Amino acid sequence: MEFLNELNESQRKAVEYVDGASLVIAGAGSGKTRVLTYKIAYLLKKGIHPTSILALTFTNKAAREMKERIAQMVGERTARYLWMGTFHSVFSRILRAEAEKTGYSKNFSIYDSSDSNSLIKSIVKDLKIDEKTYKAGLVHSRISFAKNNLITPDAYRGNTDLLKADMYSKVPRIVDVYDIYTQRCKLADAMDFDDLLLQTNILFRNHPDVLQKYRNAFSYILVDEYQDTNFAQYLIVRKLSEQHERICVVGDDAQSIYSFRGANIDNILKFKNSYSNAQVFKLEQNYRSTQTIVNAANSLIDKNSEQIRKNVFSEKEKGNLIKLLSTFTDLEEGVVVADSINQLRRKQGYSYQNIAILYRTNSQSRVLEEALRKKAIPYRIYGGLSFYQRKEIKDVIAYCRLINNHNDEEAIKRIINVPARGIGDTTVGKLTECAQTHAVSIWDVLQDMLAYNLAVNAGTATKLAGFRKMISFFASQSDSLNAYELVMQIVKMTGIINDTYVDKSPEAMSRQENVQELLKAIHEFCEQRVTAGESANIGDFLSEVSLLTDQDNTDDANTEKVTMMTVHAAKGLEFKAVFIVGMEEDLFPSAYAFESERSLEEERRLFYVAITRAEEQCFISFSKSRFRNGKTTNSNPSRFIKDIDPQYLDAPEEKVQPSWLQRQDESFDFEFERKSFQHQSFSSSKVTKPVERQTAQKLIKIAAREQGTKQVVENKNLPVGAFVKHAVFGIGKVLETTIADGNEKAEIDFGEKGKKSLLLKFAKLELL
Repeated sequence: MEFLNELNESQRKAVEYVDGASLVIAGAGSGKTRVLTYKIAYLLKKGIHPTSILALTFTNKAAREMKERIAQMVGERTARYLWMGTFHSVFSRILRAEAEKTGYSKNFSIYDSSDSNSLIKSIVKDLKIDEKTYKAGLVHSRISFAKNNLITPDAYRGNTDLLKADMYSKVPRIVDVYDIYTQRCKLADAMDFDDLLLQTNILFRNHPDVLQKYRNAFSYILVDEYQDTNFAQYLIVRKLSEQHERICVVGDDAQSIYSFRGANIDNILKFKNSYSNAQVFKLEQNYRSTQTIVNAANSLIDKNSEQIRKNVFSEKEKGNLIKLLSTFTDLEEGVVVADSINQLRRKQGYSYQNIAILYRTNSQSRVLEEALRKKAIPYRIYGGLSFYQRKEIKDVIAYCRLINNHNDEEAIKRIINVPARGIGDTTVGKLTECAQTHAVSIWDVLQDMLAYNLAVNAGTATKLAGFRKMISFFASQSDSLNAYELVMQIVKMTGIINDTYVDKSPEAMSRQENVQELLKAIHEFCEQRVTAGESANIGDFLSEVSLLTDQDNTDDANTEKVTMMTVHAAKGLEFKAVFIVGMEEDLFPSAYAFESERSLEEERRLFYVAITRAEEQCFISFSKSRFRNGKTTNSNPSRFIKDIDPQYLDAPEEKVQPSWLQRQDESFDFEFERKSFQHQSFSSSKVTKPVERQTAQKLIKIAAREQGTKQVVENKNLPVGAFVKHAVFGIGKVLETTIADGNEKAEIDFGEKGKKSLLLKFAKLELL
């Protein structure tokens, strides 16, 4: 096995151990994917049959790339039969194979988040509860949390802690929505993404024979990104592996950043609790970044208490110090970042696609986008609208879903009047109500409108019958046509393709190109399946496309543009130069992180992920004021900047932290910070309530006191803490305002220019 010579010593040891459970702790850029790929190839070379190997990933892209690499080492014919894919794709395959035991058909639909939110909105409306309080996104996240923790509607109703939490959040009827949502999905023969894990666990629990069947089938189990697994995923893997314990999980606890999606870092931290004889291998050599970047990241993450200690190192060049960029406003931050990008291009020859701007929240992108546009710097927003989320594409896919599964309620509602055929919202409402009254699907009503007493006139009934006949005709063709041939019929016969030719506007042309691109993608899919000796019908295509994740969206990936994205979206990616913007208290770390030390440590891990995306250059910027929540607020540099050993930072102290910005406490005391936090005002915080504002009159008169011959007052037009601009001294911060001998003065800290006491009637200050 000569390919093992391509590995370093640590990687090779991890690959060659196949006698029991193993945990591979892989530092950033240490070749995690290579170890997983080579381990599978190693097992195959040792004679393990490919169908006996189960490899689970978090993106289809990762699974595809690994499978291609394995095929190069062991041959396409062998690699083809591996059980390799995302958790959701692999377990949807099992659920379809065991359909008769699940209560669903093998053609069940898979709802994406927009389908789920649409259904939740209709349920909230039917229940006549406040749509503003029971927002679809909020309700969906609560339901998702429950499913990821294997809590069914009945279990939810019996869980007093969950019910109390809902009462406290003023959404006590979440459980009712969850119950009806589950019923409606079942009636539509549909599962959402979380159901794929929940139903697999229920299948294994209720049918021990099925569990044993797959235990016997999978002799070796490998899991990528194990730190991102939730309880439902953990339990499936545990049940499948608990007899033979030939399991290898790969991950990095320092990059566990998805608790909001249900990920539980304890799965990796306490791996040996589940597999007591597990061997631990540490991959500590970083092949991505310079020594400075790696050492800076190490010094940061060292402050976390919950971690598996490792000594990540780099043998690449030492590299430049991490550059801190301090600005007075978020507008200036955008300009400084844009100028720095141009300097990288001009002085170091970086291409735009080698550069990324990372931010904590999507709302930060607007100011940055404006700055880039003004400097004529091309950019793309990573994780924007996916190709398969575009309206015209979702319309075509909805036709495919309905042909494959006539009970798919969301598909029917989406395309029953697309293209327009005179079936309005009122008719759709009557259909839905009629179906709910008789506890049947909308398709059942369409099949026999008279029997179900559907209250529509003869003209509408004719249109509905025409729609039903068209779908039935397509369904009758689905067995004899492959996916491409069937979809070609759909776009032509329904008139969808004609709709894109109605005008020559850029929007219409774009829709036309998108439909053509979809047809091309389906054609390629069919060719690949036929070449592999597999079927390529519409159900096969839907099984693949319905399980695409955000990270599988690679549109525009290789174009010459700067990449902009949240830090969460950047995980797994790398760039020569990275700008981490908005490193300020209550933004990064988020104000929500102060609820617990565990949350704060996850925010620190998120910053660690951001730094380790950089190969050669890393820039960290923060602003002393930022427009947030409808107003300009003062900002302090993030505490995480102080967590980095200063020897790795290019940060002139007098420029970065003038006296009025420096933190006084040298060590971080969590309890002290938590109490301090509770006395602050954060309009978006879950913990605190906004501090009541005093009236304008009080702001002028209150707190005045005698100090020799001058009187300190508060000025409503120039409040303490405000930022002002002076024609000579630049931008400064107001420290106090006073009255002496009838003249009003302001003491202002202008940073490098020092503190100045200015007469207000002559100063001509501009309030920022």
